[in-house]
Amino acid sequence: MRTVAEALANLNRTSDSPIFSKLGDLFAAAGYELALVGGPVRDAFLGRTTADLDFTTSALPDEILTVLKGNVDAHWDIGKEFGTIGARIGDTHVEITTYRAESYDPESRKPVVAFGKDLNDDLFRRDFTINAMALRLPDRVFVDPFNGLQDLLDGTIRTPGKPEDSFTDDPLRIMRAARFASQLEFHIEENTFTAMKSMADRIEIVSAERIQVELSKLLLGADPVEGIEALVDCGVAQIIFPEIPKLKLEVDEHHHHKDVYVHTLRVLSQAISYEQQYNLDRDLVLRLAALMHDIGKPDTRKLEAGGAVTFYHHDVVGSKLATKRLRELRYDNDTIKAVSRLIELHLRFFGYSDQAWSDSAIRRYVRDADNLLSRLHALTRADVTTRNQRKADRLAHAYDDLEIRIEELAKQEELAAIRPDLSGEQIMEILGIPAGPEVGQAYKFLMELRLDEGPLGEEEAKNRLLAWWSSR
Repeated sequence: MRTVAEALANLNRTSDSPIFSKLGDLFAAAGYELALVGGPVRDAFLGRTTADLDFTTSALPDEILTVLKGNVDAHWDIGKEFGTIGARIGDTHVEITTYRAESYDPESRKPVVAFGKDLNDDLFRRDFTINAMALRLPDRVFVDPFNGLQDLLDGTIRTPGKPEDSFTDDPLRIMRAARFASQLEFHIEENTFTAMKSMADRIEIVSAERIQVELSKLLLGADPVEGIEALVDCGVAQIIFPEIPKLKLEVDEHHHHKDVYVHTLRVLSQAISYEQQYNLDRDLVLRLAALMHDIGKPDTRKLEAGGAVTFYHHDVVGSKLATKRLRELRYDNDTIKAVSRLIELHLRFFGYSDQAWSDSAIRRYVRDADNLLSRLHALTRADVTTRNQRKADRLAHAYDDLEIRIEELAKQEELAAIRPDLSGEQIMEILGIPAGPEVGQAYKFLMELRLDEGPLGEEEAKNRLLAWWSSR
């Protein structure tokens, strides 16, 4: 949006929704105020569509339920203790919340909720001015007591009141500021950022689950690098994700190496640029792996004679560190395993450009990557940040060649589902043995043959299995 007039015109188009008229009339007839609020209003100005709608009202939760019963397709009260009632109207989900004030007990991890009676007071307690705008219904009166629309037009993130008060109420808002900088590509207002720095340690009272949700939203934004830099610069990353600021390794006068922190942020940006090429839509696993791929370097750095610096085994060390950190942040097991595996594999390709791999090595590369192959392609390509254009071109051409060979072998051998020529049942029948460890050993033997030599056929596999069995 370029002007206030254009922004308001877009909101008016959005507010033509019959849902607004229906709910506005229902609450007005019952004697209550109702307003569309927060993200849906902000997104309407940004020209974005919003699947779910948030409303705020003077009605208390039980009164909201009374208004909705018989007038919506479904409703639920899971968030009732926080003043929120959910409903479905057609295909649209709505949440209607009582005006409220929310504060944090310094010793508590959960917000303390108090219901309010005034829309402006409700807007004042919201995190940022761009989320503190509302549209009163059914009259469609725009309410913007804290100049949120102007901040939206200017691309500015600031709090409605004193940022210190806002961050005291809910320290997670420090992370939200960084997240909105990432999602919207906005800048954080100076006083707001100063408060973020001075109050960074308040984040320690926030639960790991809430921190994880905010971090994931930040990483999935349009420009997560800006958000990560904000968290590092304000000091929050040192508390919630210390492996990232630790990448700022000191360089002495005798030993020089690439700035690992700057390199990491560039790899993150480049990995995102490869998502479309590999049919990965804002992929959290890839973005986490890109952000964490080198976190093993600080613990493995060794200063060699002559000025060289090495980071031997930083892939393995980094994989273990990633597992530990992601567990502490309460990520699910599938995400943890995938990210850690990508970090462990991210160096596997380097060296291919010096000597082309055998078919066996390519089969193992595909087998080890398994369902992470597309993400590994994107991460490996993104990890090339050299300013030496000849070197960059050589690595790019080498990876092009590797992908071509993977594709050719895949057509010949069904690489996506590599397995031995004989099943476990066939192994037991041929060797006359019951299920147990020996079957697993035989299966592993045949798998190694498959990787080394490609498909053998059942008869040849049987002969090789019997020869292996008799030689034991």
